[in-house]
Amino acid sequence: MKAARHATAPVFAAAHASHPDASMALGLALAQLEAQAPAAPTLGWCYLAEAHAAQAEAVLAALARQWPGVAWVGASAAGLCAGGVEYFDEPALVLMLCDLPRAHFRVFSGRQPLPPAEVFPAHVAQVHADPATPDLDELIKELSQRMASGYLFGGLASARSRALSFADGVCAGGLSGVAFDAEIALVSRVSQGCQPLGRIHRIDEAERQIVYRLDGEPALDVLLRELGLDENRPREMLGRLRQTLVALGDDGARSARRGGLFGPDERVRHLVGLDPARRAIAVAEAVEPGQTLSFCRRDADAARRDLLRLGAEIRSTLEPEELPLDGSPAPGGRRMVAALYASCTGRGGAHFGAPSAEMELLRHALGGEAEALPLAGFFAAGEIGHHHLYGYTGVLTVFTAPA
Repeated sequence: MKAARHATAPVFAAAHASHPDASMALGLALAQLEAQAPAAPTLGWCYLAEAHAAQAEAVLAALARQWPGVAWVGASAAGLCAGGVEYFDEPALVLMLCDLPRAHFRVFSGRQPLPPAEVFPAHVAQVHADPATPDLDELIKELSQRMASGYLFGGLASARSRALSFADGVCAGGLSGVAFDAEIALVSRVSQGCQPLGRIHRIDEAERQIVYRLDGEPALDVLLRELGLDENRPREMLGRLRQTLVALGDDGARSARRGGLFGPDERVRHLVGLDPARRAIAVAEAVEPGQTLSFCRRDADAARRDLLRLGAEIRSTLEPEELPLDGSPAPGGRRMVAALYASCTGRGGAHFGAPSAEMELLRHALGGEAEALPLAGFFAAGEIGHHHLYGYTGVLTVFTAPA
């Protein structure tokens, strides 16, 4: 997704800190922000580790005292990210501030609904959500339909005991976040983290979460053949099946694959059961005939390749359409000024092979200017991109300004 351009360059500043005491962690982060924060901030992001979720109200109250009038959004999470750093199961917080014009964004929640289009023409929105919210997929699709671009980005709060989101206060349940009009320049991309195990199949017969036939054959037969499994060796079969996922897509997903990796319209879900009597499989999402299905597994190499692809795509969108032959500055170029990132709790350094490895790889993918790029984000219980709810993905959104 790429939004229109705003005429002025916004100022962003980010900070992060870890401390067992929430007020001390906040104090350390505020000390970092004081020297770099915009003169008149309007919008802020706050991501709290689960260890500090009980102090969420106090943290937001302290932020309101420090910067009166700033609208705050964010969430609690099992893991946080900022710049080249990841915090997993650590008592940390991440903050980011900016001075985007108030006329160009609106914070929303169940208590503060998004205004109608004639009042505020929402173009794109960042969304935080409670994973326990009923009919979450439908709510995400409905909200995306209210965006002029149809695009959402964000993720589900991932704290194990108290999943919270923030939108001018603490929210529990439902969707909340911040919507932007078309004057705010954003570029957003989804990076998948799984490797296909075979070809794309068409779902011919299904009911709710049960898939009966793929490409005219019993679905279980297709699964066993594609994975090379023998029903007469159940112990080996069950071990492989526990590592197997499915990627669901609309029919257009057949043409959206990039170098063997999944396209943005394919959503990875768990394989949750087998029905040997009916030769069927069960997946963790309601499906319909006509959709596509691929078997897959989590794969660190595939995730690395796709994260590098994501960075290359974002960089290419910022380049000017034409380069002057005389070597003068190219008109129309853009630069990155800040980023928001939502990645799966199953990713991060543990998946990529070293502490903070995902964030280091992301910085490498975005190029040299990403070294000093303000970035705030969290590790989510599900990631939101466009009108889809994903798993095992990273959703990166970059704010841009004229070069």
